Amino acid sequence: MNILITGGTGLIGKRLTEILIEKGHSVSILSRSKKQSDKVNYYTWNIANQEIEEEAIKQLDVIVHLAGANVGEGRWTNKRKKEIIDSRVDSGNLLFESVKKHNPKLKAFISSSAIGYYGMVNSNSIFEESDPSGSDFLAEVCVKWEETANKFNELNTRVAIVRTGVVLDKNDGALAKLLTPIKLGIGSALGSGKQAMPWIHLEDICDIYTHLIENESLSGIYNGVAPSNDNNKEFSRAVAKVLNKPFWFPAVPAFALKLLMGEQSVIALKGSHISAKKIETSGFKFKYSKLKEALINLLD
Repeated sequence: MNILITGGTGLIGKRLTEILIEKGHSVSILSRSKKQSDKVNYYTWNIANQEIEEEAIKQLDVIVHLAGANVGEGRWTNKRKKEIIDSRVDSGNLLFESVKKHNPKLKAFISSSAIGYYGMVNSNSIFEESDPSGSDFLAEVCVKWEETANKFNELNTRVAIVRTGVVLDKNDGALAKLLTPIKLGIGSALGSGKQAMPWIHLEDICDIYTHLIENESLSGIYNGVAPSNDNNKEFSRAVAKVLNKPFWFPAVPAFALKLLMGEQSVIALKGSHISAKKIETSGFKFKYSKLKEALINLLD
C-alpha cells in the first residue's frame, strides 16, 4: 500500500517506517523541509499556513498520523499548552481538508492518541476503551486529538486510533531518561511509587500500527499498552535489576517534582492501569508482554 506518515522522524515513526518498507509497502513522510532518500518519499507541509504538497495526498491508501508537540518538553505555560493542542488539531485538520479535496477515497486514517485520555489519576480501575475521558489537561488534548481524527469518518474512511502508553526504547523516551540515575546507582521511585506505569515496547507499538493498517476490518479505539500491570517502583526496580545496579535510594518526594516540573509533574506522579484486551482480541500478539523480557531485550 501507499502509506503517508506524519511525525516520521519521531521515535515511533522512524521504526514504523523501517518495518513497513521491510513488508513491501511504499512509505512517504511529511516534513517541514525537503529531503532526499532512496527508500522514502519526502513531501513538505506547513501546518501554521495550512499548506501541504498535493502529490503527498493524491495516491495514498493510508495515513498514519503521529505528529504532535512532545508533552514532556517545556513547562506547561498557557502558550505551551496551546502549542501542544494546536500541533495535533491543526495538523489533523490540514490532512482532512487535503484528503477531502484530493483523495476522498482514502482507505484508512490511523491516528495516535495517548492513555492521557483517561486522565492522569491514581486509580484502582483498569481503564478500557469504552471508559469516559478524564477532566485534566492531557485528557483535553486527547479528546480534541481524537475528535479531529474521527472527522475522517465523514469521508467513509476507516479510522483507527491508538491510545499509546509509555514507549520503551533504550535510546529515546522515558526509559532512556530513567537509565542515567540508575546506572549511577542512585535510582529510586518517584513520589509514592505506587502510580501505574502503562508501558509498551517500541517493537510492539509499531506492530500494532502495522496490524491496524493491514487489517481492514479493524476500526475504532485501541489501547497501545502491554498486558502487564506495573507501577513506578516496580518498573524502576526491574530496570535496576536488569542492569545489576542497586535500588535503595529513598523515593524522590512528590513536592520536589512539583517544584521542578509544575503542573507537568502529573506525568511522573499519576497513572492508572490500562487494559490491552481489545487489541489482543483483535488477533494481535505481543512480542513483549512482560516487563522483564522487554527490559532484557532492550538493556541486557
